[in-house]
Amino acid sequence: MVDERGLTEGVERMCRAAAQAHVRTGAPITVHTDAPSQSGLPALDLFAKEGVDLRKVVVGHAGDSNDLDYLRRLADTGAILGMDRFGLDMYNPTEQRVATIAALCELGYADRMVLSHDTACFMDYFGGQWDEGVPLVAPNWRYDHIHDDVLPALRASGVTDAHLEQLLVTNPARYFS
Repeated sequence: MVDERGLTEGVERMCRAAAQAHVRTGAPITVHTDAPSQSGLPALDLFAKEGVDLRKVVVGHAGDSNDLDYLRRLADTGAILGMDRFGLDMYNPTEQRVATIAALCELGYADRMVLSHDTACFMDYFGGQWDEGVPLVAPNWRYDHIHDDVLPALRASGVTDAHLEQLLVTNPARYFS
């Protein structure tokens, strides 16, 4: 997604097209980012230069990062942090994701996050062996993980029911309105 100069040429072209569509229609944008390279920053910079309302942008895979400075910089633009990929512990273990969300809530960022597991019914990652492959490499990457495991962990970490309402209901509704 990024190289030493910033966004790769192809990614930049696609982001500009999404930005132009947003400016014309108001449609929300979710941008796929890479937390280790902090590609959310150049993506949001490009969107801002193109006239995008950054309150209508979800920075996908922001939840792969525990770098509060990076996440705050993203959220301070007005963009929404996609605290997604719960269950893909190889990118960021659930316990660390929970601690990061709790810290951001404590810092006043509950109004700029959404939760997701980013899972699917099927994809071809496992050579057609989806049902057999997922439990082996990502046993928590399932539809009930957030409600069964993550929400209780967030509550135990001090995240309030009001914060959870914000993350699960209010913020998504605002994004799509």
